[in-house]
Amino acid sequence: MRKSKPKKRILLPDPKFNDRLVTQFVNNMMLQGKKSTAFNIFYDALDLVEKRNKEEGVTPLEIWKKAMANVTPSVEVKSRRIGGATFQVPSEVKGDKKITYAMKFIILFARKRTGKPMAERLAEEILAAYKEEGGAFKKKEDMHKMAEANKAFSHFRF
Repeated sequence: MRKSKPKKRILLPDPKFNDRLVTQFVNNMMLQGKKSTAFNIFYDALDLVEKRNKEEGVTPLEIWKKAMANVTPSVEVKSRRIGGATFQVPSEVKGDKKITYAMKFIILFARKRTGKPMAERLAEEILAAYKEEGGAFKKKEDMHKMAEANKAFSHFRF
């Protein structure tokens, strides 16, 4: 690589839960720089999660974090060109990229749901991920299956 890696920007924690992960999630969800709208959508979604969840003693933030953990992939496949052939080489997902994948999966599949406001779609996707079902969880499972199927090419990584 010719250029050095850019410095990590320090994210300020969100005002309601005082959590940096929430701010990162909202930043990923934000469209056209409308951060306050994104925060409102996220907080409304967590309110809906709280109403729809039957378990006692579990806060909506804990449900969201468990949902994030459920859709966090540990392996991925990367294309490597070796001697004219392209192989799907499985490799481990490192640190922050895991969290970013999980956030993007939940947001992507919440946006794919139709017919309701974004807060409701996000709440449904969070609850589905919490129960280990839904599009985001399936995407993680597909990534793992793809890595398992291409395990024979793992010696090509370096």
